[in-house]
Amino acid sequence: MRRGLFLCLLASVLLAAGASYSQQNDTGYPNRQVRIVVPYPPGGPTDLIARLVAQKLSDRLGQSFYIDNVNGASGAVGAGQVAHAPPDGYTLLAVTNDFAVASVTNSNLPYDPIKDFSPITMISSSPSVVAVNPSVPAKNMKELVDLIKAAPDKYNYAAMGIGYGQLMAERLFKLGLKLDSLPRVPFNGAAPAINATLAGDTPILVMGLPPVAPFLSSDKLRALAVTSATRRKAFPQIPTLSEAGVPNQVSELIIGMVAPAGTPPKIVAMLQKQIAEIIALPDLKATFDKLSFQAVGSPPAEFANQITNDIAVWGKVMKDANIPAN
Repeated sequence: MRRGLFLCLLASVLLAAGASYSQQNDTGYPNRQVRIVVPYPPGGPTDLIARLVAQKLSDRLGQSFYIDNVNGASGAVGAGQVAHAPPDGYTLLAVTNDFAVASVTNSNLPYDPIKDFSPITMISSSPSVVAVNPSVPAKNMKELVDLIKAAPDKYNYAAMGIGYGQLMAERLFKLGLKLDSLPRVPFNGAAPAINATLAGDTPILVMGLPPVAPFLSSDKLRALAVTSATRRKAFPQIPTLSEAGVPNQVSELIIGMVAPAGTPPKIVAMLQKQIAEIIALPDLKATFDKLSFQAVGSPPAEFANQITNDIAVWGKVMKDANIPAN
């Protein structure tokens, strides 16, 4: 989604967040403002979710939780800053799948995603979507594959250039659908990839559902499948890849929160509890549904297992697709 649309939506949901109130806890934390590093530019899905959670944390705990956007290297620059911050709960990091993926795509990371961080919770998840320009005659995945095989020189697809977006797209087209020769056109952001598909320059798009959603609702793009295990409430008409005849391709964008390794377990547990309660609030749940995110709020140990499993899964994709590490 274009940054302006995200920022307008962000402003509206923050204004509707409700009255503030303070909750006491037995940790003595926080007694000053808390920095949440979002390792991406303002206006994207991770920034939006982090700001919603930050405002609610501020309301509930009586101290300011503020967002600091530290962009660079698919999240690695911001993650590196938090890895070396004091483990006192006053510097947190919003993460996506790229937090795990970076460890298999980048051999020179200045941190270890397992050893240098304490996972707090997975906040939300959302699928990617396979969409096409309306000029593409395919109405489902089978028809799309048949079109590509019949005229391989006519088609290519837009996807993110590095990180999770790249590996997810490679896993689907190269490994899952056996379309080894289908060109992937890499982009360094959702907006340029979507714009290229709207213009027909890249007739096929594989991208996270939230930034694509407005263009599906306005019929400027046509969705063929989502990568989640179940259909999304906001788009119940879009089948899953499994329903579309493409099994074993479940993958979702996750947004979570971590702290530097060594952060007191009581603080980690308290933050997880607060975030889980926040994202279960009716207004936040409604906003998440509208954005095609599913609220999660997993315990720290479960989120830690998710990160470990993601490193294994995407490491295997790297190997199977013969993608070299940087």
